[in-house]
Amino acid sequence: MKELPNPTFPISQIALPRGSLHQSPQNQSAASSNQVSKSAIKVSWAKHQDEVREAQKLRYEVFANEMGARLPVTIAGHDIDLFDDYCEHLLVKDGDSDAVIGTYRVLTPVQAKRVGGTYTDTEFDLTRLRFMRERMVELGRSCVHPGHRHGGVILALWGALFEFMSRNQLDTMIGCASIPMLHNGIVSGDAAASMWRQLSTKNLASIEFHVRPRLPLPIDELDATLLVEPPALIRGYLKLGAKILGAPAWDPDFNTADLPMMLQVKDLPLRYRKNFVGAS
Repeated sequence: MKELPNPTFPISQIALPRGSLHQSPQNQSAASSNQVSKSAIKVSWAKHQDEVREAQKLRYEVFANEMGARLPVTIAGHDIDLFDDYCEHLLVKDGDSDAVIGTYRVLTPVQAKRVGGTYTDTEFDLTRLRFMRERMVELGRSCVHPGHRHGGVILALWGALFEFMSRNQLDTMIGCASIPMLHNGIVSGDAAASMWRQLSTKNLASIEFHVRPRLPLPIDELDATLLVEPPALIRGYLKLGAKILGAPAWDPDFNTADLPMMLQVKDLPLRYRKNFVGAS
């Protein structure tokens, strides 16, 4: 078992009944009879390389097998890139099997300097955010096993992320939120262009935070009039107070359009602060 070369941040174990983070007391008994497991989910930061490998395997299953992304092969069946060795890897594990069922990776300001930037820098010109980098982390490669996509796993991940931000006196999260190019069985950018048109009217950050895509999605050449629902992850970010920083980039390897997003801890709505450790 190989210890990770980069320093990891301590975090206490969190054990919560599945579904308890999003159900009211009167609904808990009904949920138990509706095939909700009584086992706990556990949240922790990866401390060994084999735990990172578990997260990378889950990422491959979701991104390559489920979404059809073209990923470089470093280890068969694993999603690995050059940023992984510099990141902290947040894990949600199943209480029964101890299998990794959800993950985020977090690139801290110090580690971003070591690697020479963030993954988001490869897709966008982040010049306007340079004054924020000392207290800015990048979130990436978020995914949840298809059999566990319920509110408990997502809220457990977010709770740990906000506790991490508070404990390390960091105040800004950035990252790329992906929109699949596949819509109604057809590979097209129309859905992504339509989401951008809809979301930019209410959720665009102020101009001093705007960034530019290095490979822009050709919005003017696409049908941006579709009535489409944004992916659940993007809807969740917006509910937490996140803002979109500009037009989407096209990621041909993942076959997605990526929206640049930023969430500042100060913008977290009061009703969500109660759920997140350290986000007072």
